[in-house]
Amino acid sequence: MSTNTNADADDESTSKCGASSTTETETEPSSGSKCGASSDTSDNSDSKCGASSSSSSSSSSSSCGASSSDDSGSNEQEVGAKVDDFDADPGRLTAVGLGPGHAEGMTERAKNALLDADHIVGYTTYIELIPDEITEQADDIYDTPMCGEVSRTEESIDRTLAGNDVAIVGSGDPNVYALAGLALEILESKGATATMVDFDVIPGVPAAQSCAARLGAPLVNDTVSVSLSDHLVPMPEIESRLHSVASENFTITIYNPWSRKRRENFQKCCEILLTHRDPDTPVGIVHGAGREDEQVMITELAELEDLGESEIIDMTTTIVVGTEDTYVWDDRMVTPRGYETKYDY
Repeated sequence: MSTNTNADADDESTSKCGASSTTETETEPSSGSKCGASSDTSDNSDSKCGASSSSSSSSSSSSCGASSSDDSGSNEQEVGAKVDDFDADPGRLTAVGLGPGHAEGMTERAKNALLDADHIVGYTTYIELIPDEITEQADDIYDTPMCGEVSRTEESIDRTLAGNDVAIVGSGDPNVYALAGLALEILESKGATATMVDFDVIPGVPAAQSCAARLGAPLVNDTVSVSLSDHLVPMPEIESRLHSVASENFTITIYNPWSRKRRENFQKCCEILLTHRDPDTPVGIVHGAGREDEQVMITELAELEDLGESEIIDMTTTIVVGTEDTYVWDDRMVTPRGYETKYDY
C-alpha cells in the first residue's frame, strides 16, 4: 500500500523537530523518530534516527545501526543526515554514566545532567535503571533494545543538532566499553564538531570498580580489562590480548564473559588463563552488581570454566582474575600493593 506520510501525521514517526519525511510505502506508526533531518525511504526500513535510508528489499530493516543502503543483504551502515540538514541552533549533548545500576551509585553530577536534559536516549535496560523522578521530567525518552548502539547514538546526535539538550546514557562509565567514543565518531562523520554541540562526558563508576568493591581489594595494583564480546573485536585479537596480559602479573577484569551465542569465547578465555596462571589463582565473580539479582562468589581459576553454564555468569557479570600475589582472606580477595616490602606492620 502506498501512502504519503506528510498527509497523515498519525501514522508517521512523530517529529519534534519539524523536518519533512516522505516514503513510498506505509511506515509503521511505532517508528518514533523525533530528531529532524529529512528522510526518503522506499520500504519498511526501521531507521529511527532521522537519517535517510534506502533499500531495494523490505527485509533490509536494520536493528543495530543508522541508515543503510542494502541491495545484497549486507549489514554495512552509513550515517544519514549531515549537520547542514539541520536549521536549528544545536543543543547540548552529554554522555552520562549511570554507575553500577542503582540510584545510590549514580553521582550527583550524573543526576543533575539527566535532570537538565530535554531528551534521554539509551539502551532499554539502562533507561529502566534511571529513577522515575528523573525520567518523568524529561520531554522525551528514546530507547532501543540490544544491538541498537549506532542507531540510538545517531538519534541522540540528530536530536541535539535539531536544537535539543540530550543525554545519552549507559551503565558504568561512558568511556569503558561504551558510547562516548562512538558519539564523537558520528559527530565527525556528520561534519559537526564536539564544540558545536557542547559535548561533555559525565563519568560513572565502572563495573570493574563496583565489582571489586564487592570482592574486597583485588584491584589495588596494576590492572587490565578485557572484553570477551567479539561483536566489534575479532576473537583472534581478543585471544592475543588475553595471552599478553595473562603472561604478565596484572589483575585482569573480564567484561561480557558469557552469552548463549559465545560459549566458546568464555571457554577459550579460561584455557588461555590456565596456560599462564596457577589453577588455584583466586577469581572473583560478581553478577548484577548493585541490582536486585546481585550475586557474589570467590572461587579458583581451575573452577571457572565449569561455572559458565551457571546462572551467575552472563552479560551482566564481571570477573576479576587475581595475580600470583592475590590471596583470599576472610572471604575477601586481597592483591598486595607492595607496602609490605617497605614497611613493617
